[in-house]
Amino acid sequence: MGDVTVRTPERREEGVPHPVTEETGRGLLRRLRAPRRPRLWFEILLIALSYWTYSLIRNAVPEQRTQALRNADWIWRAEQQLGVAVEQSVNHAVNSVTWLVVGMNYYYATLHFVVTLGVLVWLYRSHPGRYAATRLVLFATTGVALVGYYLYPLAPPRLMNGGHFIDTVMVHETWGSMASGDLKNMSNQYAAMPSMHIGWSVWCGLTIFALASVPWVRVLGLLYPALTLVVIVATANHFWLDAVGGVLCLGFGYAVAGLWYGALPHALPRSVPGAERPRAWLPRRA
Repeated sequence: MGDVTVRTPERREEGVPHPVTEETGRGLLRRLRAPRRPRLWFEILLIALSYWTYSLIRNAVPEQRTQALRNADWIWRAEQQLGVAVEQSVNHAVNSVTWLVVGMNYYYATLHFVVTLGVLVWLYRSHPGRYAATRLVLFATTGVALVGYYLYPLAPPRLMNGGHFIDTVMVHETWGSMASGDLKNMSNQYAAMPSMHIGWSVWCGLTIFALASVPWVRVLGLLYPALTLVVIVATANHFWLDAVGGVLCLGFGYAVAGLWYGALPHALPRSVPGAERPRAWLPRRA
């Protein structure tokens, strides 16, 4: 009798091709999306490099002074027609109180960075599972703002021709503003739309409000962007419509993070699986 070849199920399975590449790609995508414990050295390097890149690109955008002044005149006329042109009144009222306007000048120059970095550090330490997603919101917001600076150059109110706004830093000779005095040549003076003072402060405020456990801290989180809006208008660095642009950019940032992680940052787990300190050294109970 002739030999009979019997195909076993194992051998039959060997002949079926497996979509290795597709499965590997999906696994890599899942790993990239999964929250992980942030590494301190990497975060410091990433934030420093990102801010350097942001500053470089923002200041490399052509200033387009003529177009920036034309856009500022258009916004000011539009606000006047709508009856919402309050910037000049606020600017002059605050400028009449020296201690208040000087305090706002320092606020504008410093808290923009201090509070934002402080919130990032707090997230890193207390909410590692939400850190990467919340950071992505901030980065995406800043990235789309650069597009706005390029497409829509805008002069701040203090640089308008015949706008009768007061440059509070110049008048009161307060330190620290990249927008006036000897430091003005280090920054693009016509990148006022959108306002990242508002974009970043609202990001800080919403993050604190959503994740803080102490009620009064949550209230402070909401007050911070509101006070920032008053400051940017009172110091004549922005129209209030620039703040609207900053909020729209922030909405884009949250949309990017939501699509990438499948949920908004505050809805992600607070801790990262496997990030807790190992407990193998603890004695076992009988």
